[in-house]
Amino acid sequence: MDTQEQLLIPRKEYLQQLIAWREKRLIKVITGVRRCGKSTLLSLYIRHLKEQGVQDRQIISINLENIEYEHLLDYHALYRHIKELLQIDVYTYVFIDEIQQCKGFEKAVDSLFLKDFVDLYITGSNAYMLSGELATLLSGRYVEIQMLPLSFSEYLDFTHAGMNNLTPSFNRYLKHGSFPYVPRLEQQDSIIRTYIEGIYTTILVKDVAQRKAITDVALLERIIKFLGSSIGSPISAKKICDTIISSGRKISINTVDAYLQALLDSYIFYKVDRYDIKGKSFLKTLGKYYIVDLGLRNHLLMNSESDIGHQIENIVYLELVRRGYQVSIGKLADKEVDFVATSQDGRSYFQVSVSVLDGSTLKRELAPLQAIQDNYPKVLLTLDEIGSDSNHEGIQQKNLLQWLITR
Repeated sequence: MDTQEQLLIPRKEYLQQLIAWREKRLIKVITGVRRCGKSTLLSLYIRHLKEQGVQDRQIISINLENIEYEHLLDYHALYRHIKELLQIDVYTYVFIDEIQQCKGFEKAVDSLFLKDFVDLYITGSNAYMLSGELATLLSGRYVEIQMLPLSFSEYLDFTHAGMNNLTPSFNRYLKHGSFPYVPRLEQQDSIIRTYIEGIYTTILVKDVAQRKAITDVALLERIIKFLGSSIGSPISAKKICDTIISSGRKISINTVDAYLQALLDSYIFYKVDRYDIKGKSFLKTLGKYYIVDLGLRNHLLMNSESDIGHQIENIVYLELVRRGYQVSIGKLADKEVDFVATSQDGRSYFQVSVSVLDGSTLKRELAPLQAIQDNYPKVLLTLDEIGSDSNHEGIQQKNLLQWLITR
């Protein structure tokens, strides 16, 4: 095993998903923000295939951001190149990384999908690749694996931190974020800031501005910083528009909407809609936005003081997504539940607070959960160690860090 392979620390849950979908008659589409580990996941999976007896000749791996494959950025060339390497009467595993770099890639993908004994895996850093023609061509014929940066549990594995160092590790996780390469860097703020700056610039230029033909990058950055400083707060395009106009810039709501969609497509932000628990319907206004990585947020805000409550709320949202939940904000009359998490197994409600050691705070945080008239699990997550695992008339209080590392 070479040095590079030794550095591949498994993203076990994502790897298991790929293994489960092996040779199924579906295209495996791995999506996620840049540098979240998509390419590494493919390398891990290729290593797994070889350990299972798959021969080198059965594996075709192409990274379209590598200049070595620049000649394949036309879909005709990409298709011809792969077709010539396909094996006969035995599976060929085809991996195409950052496929959105190839203009018209969906035509090559569709043609490869039609062939027998082709197991196809593609990655992309922009949700735009799953809209339009690809979605039309491949409707019902692909499965999307949505990848995020490191969970706190994975971060502990990457840093080899023990269970006795949870709080210091969590503080670093909050400060530096969860991109997989960050734990490998020397723990110097300047080095980590430079690395995160590179990720941010690449996302801003390649995945947002270029892909959406946005020329006013300064305005785009203002919207990004507005969202970054407002995670966990109700936001509307009109509110952003009014804020920018008040500073002397002219902008329309349609432009703000377009920029917001570009940011969502690049996986740098996630929008969470509000859900009327009593009326059992989604509301169209005042959704909330969460950022894919808190290290990015700290970079955007230049390390200014930020609300720890909204930071941990952001972390809980991402963790619920990792665990396969569809997540919304719960509304019940004049009360709000931080998260309504729904899966095929049912529903759970989550309230997030830094501390509830003060009796009035505990009462305030429990009130929205107590107002829900059903028997689904209700959980209060806090950083408190005192009172964790308490039961408040059916509402389970848990320590956030313990919840993050326990499935």
